[in-house]
Amino acid sequence: MPLTNSQIRHLRGLTHHLKPVVTVADKGLSENVLAEIESALEHHELVKIKLRGDRDRREEWMEEIVRVSGAQKVHSIGQVACFFRRNPKKQVVALPGGPATS
Repeated sequence: MPLTNSQIRHLRGLTHHLKPVVTVADKGLSENVLAEIESALEHHELVKIKLRGDRDRREEWMEEIVRVSGAQKVHSIGQVACFFRRNPKKQVVALPGGPATS
């Protein structure tokens, strides 16, 4: 179920205080980087990822992260993108308007 606009606004507010947990650089989205993103999403639900590359490459990486992980992009600014994926076993982030699952 996709996030509502109010839920996205709420999550964007929560991301301001987060530090990037994963950095994607020259080698791109390797298997190890994707595994680290998967682990971070499962543990935190809401993650900030630093994407070090040109604009087109960052867009490709964001699309691949969404496709591979099943997460939803909350927002992106410059070289930082934030993603959310609900953990059905252990919900960490409370969302306004009830639970949303992906």
